[in-house]
Order: sequence, then C-alpha cells, then structure tokens
Amino acid sequence: MTYLGRRDKRLAEIIRTIGPVERESWPDLFTALVSSIVSQQLSGKAADTIWRRVQERCGGEVTPRSLLAQDEAALRGCGLSARKVSYVRTIAREIASGALDLAKLATLPDDTVCERLTALPGIGRWTAEMVLIFSLQRPDVVSFGDLAIHRGLRMIYRHRTIDRQRFERYRRRYAPYGSLASLYLWAVAGGACGLNDPAERKPKSRRT
Repeated sequence: MTYLGRRDKRLAEIIRTIGPVERESWPDLFTALVSSIVSQQLSGKAADTIWRRVQERCGGEVTPRSLLAQDEAALRGCGLSARKVSYVRTIAREIASGALDLAKLATLPDDTVCERLTALPGIGRWTAEMVLIFSLQRPDVVSFGDLAIHRGLRMIYRHRTIDRQRFERYRRRYAPYGSLASLYLWAVAGGACGLNDPAERKPKSRRT
C-alpha cells in the first residue's frame, strides 16, 4: 500500500479513503478451476446455488476423484450445462491421470501458468489470471480482460476509454504489486469511493 501510494498520487487517495482491502482466496487450485467454470455466465446467487449442489453431490469436497465418481446426469442435475460438465470432467481427468501437475504448475512463472491453464477446456485468459491472484497469490497481476478493472481505471484517472497502451502504462506503474492495485480498482468500480465513470457521462446537447 505504501509503495503504490508513492508511485501514484491518485491511487494513494483511493487507498487512504478505502483502507485495507480483503478478498476471499481459493487456495485449492482444482476447486478454483471448477468453481470458475460453474460460475461462468451466471449471476452470483445462481452460481453459489449450483456450486453448493456440486459440493454436496461430491460428499462435501470437490476433488478430481469425487467429481469423476459422478456421472453426467448427476452433474446435470446440479444445474450444470452439458458443456460445463464436459469441461470440469476433462480437467478432473487431466489432473487424476497426472497429465496436469498442479503442484508443479504452482512453481511456474505467471505467463507459463496462463499458457497451461488456457489449454484446458473452458479456461480463458481472464480465468487464468484470477487463479493467479486468488489461488496462487501472485503479487503482480492486472487483467486487461477485466471490465471492472477498466471501469476502475476510467473512474480514478478520468479517462473515457482505456486502450492497451494506456493500460500497460498503469500496469507498469503498479508493478510489482499489481494484484493489490487490482483490488482497489475493483473496489472503486464497485462504488467504494462514489466516483462516476466518464464513459457513462452523457454528451452535452448542442443548441441549434
């Protein structure tokens, strides 16, 4: 927090206003991957309900073995689509067979982790980056594909748009603590500081 405040005066004001930010982590990488697939394209409430059903179906703990013990119909009965069932079962088989070593994965550089994870069905770059932050506790991740990150940047720095070049400038400024900066950007985007989004400002009408 001190480092980021020194690097960026506007972010320093945000940090002082909000104070420490805490977010729940997912230390088990397999659980993080499966839950992220479960929650895709769903509201938070619907995703929580389906995830709870999957946990109950797997005996309270979702592991590659407990998941593979459930047939497709059982997982569909939890509320998962056929495609999501295929995704989570494929990932479970990759891990159970040893084709994907999660312990080794945790030792690899960020880009390599993203490359390995996005090779799995149903896992995109954004999901891989969220796993880096909330499961592997990597300190320097700011996701270009995260809409709330873009919104937070617009609100703090008063930009109407965030292109790749502008995004990279801020990402470099936040390094090596980009993950913490991301937490504050999400908080701002969620209304923590009461800022408005310049992209949502209506243009002034012209008199004729």
